[in-house]
Amino acid sequence: MSDKKPLTYADAGVSFEAESKTIQRIKDQIKTTYRPEVLSNVGSFGGLFALGRYQKPVLVSSTDSVGTKLMVAFQANKHDTVGYDIVAHCGNDIVVQGAEPLFFLDYIGIGKMEPTVVEEIMKGIVSGCCDIGCALIGGETAELSGLYTLGEYDLVGTIVGVVEKDALITGDKIQPGDKIIALESTGLHTNGYTLARKILFDRCNYTVDTYLTELSTTVGEELLKPHKSYVKPIIQLRDVCEIKGIAHITGGGLPGNVERILPEKCKARISKQNWDVPPVFKLLQREGDVEETEMYRVFNMGVGIVIVVSPDSLDTAMTSLIESGESAFEIGEIVSGNKGVELCPNPS
Repeated sequence: MSDKKPLTYADAGVSFEAESKTIQRIKDQIKTTYRPEVLSNVGSFGGLFALGRYQKPVLVSSTDSVGTKLMVAFQANKHDTVGYDIVAHCGNDIVVQGAEPLFFLDYIGIGKMEPTVVEEIMKGIVSGCCDIGCALIGGETAELSGLYTLGEYDLVGTIVGVVEKDALITGDKIQPGDKIIALESTGLHTNGYTLARKILFDRCNYTVDTYLTELSTTVGEELLKPHKSYVKPIIQLRDVCEIKGIAHITGGGLPGNVERILPEKCKARISKQNWDVPPVFKLLQREGDVEETEMYRVFNMGVGIVIVVSPDSLDTAMTSLIESGESAFEIGEIVSGNKGVELCPNPS
């Protein structure tokens, strides 16, 4: 008879007890996001959502991760903002096509179940969902001790929204003479962190607690500024004027993302002098000796969303955006030419 101790799942690194404790802690938070269309409860195998009141509904979906911004959260031991980040990022990705967010699902893969950490992440997710009227109807928290080291996790989100087929914003109607509006970003949002971390932590030897007068905050606080959500102002704008195209400025920057919405033979001419680049990007460029072209390809440079409207709609659009609390500014126009983005330099 073997004298070896019988092994349990907990011995292998997975605790059902910790998982159950975590679910109980976040249950009530999740329910605050529910809309009348939600038919399921927390813990169901699948989230149920009744789609109604649409004539020709088109479902719009997106999935994404927070990326290496998580590594800053690990260093700072601050986990609530990254939860908000993933909802804001996904919500922006579907509202640019005119979609109203309906429901969200999250995935957290973690090395060891830490109820307080997961609760902080979920607080951010719940806050993000409440801000855009999106129900959190499902998710998965997987304890994967052999994949993630202690104190590490991955965070992924999926969002589903809806728009009437004839209200889809595709960019197809963009034409020369149309105006380009920008909405201000709050910082890096969720892109460019691999390069930013290399510059600030490896080259400059800063820590998350290093206070920089240039930024009026610490490195960690600057890098963990939440990804701004533009869902509400865009939904409001959609109801007052025709939007021809919208681009969410994520990886690829202004050139890569604006080009995605342009029809053939339309070029976006953007004047860099029309907005002030936030200090964090100037710091990164200087300390990393990064070429300007690379900066605009990797980072949003202070522009979170680009909106294209007709000249006749410009004043109405600007008024709506400013009334909704946005810092909006005209940054260029659409001209005839090969499909692409021309970034006009600042005057010397």
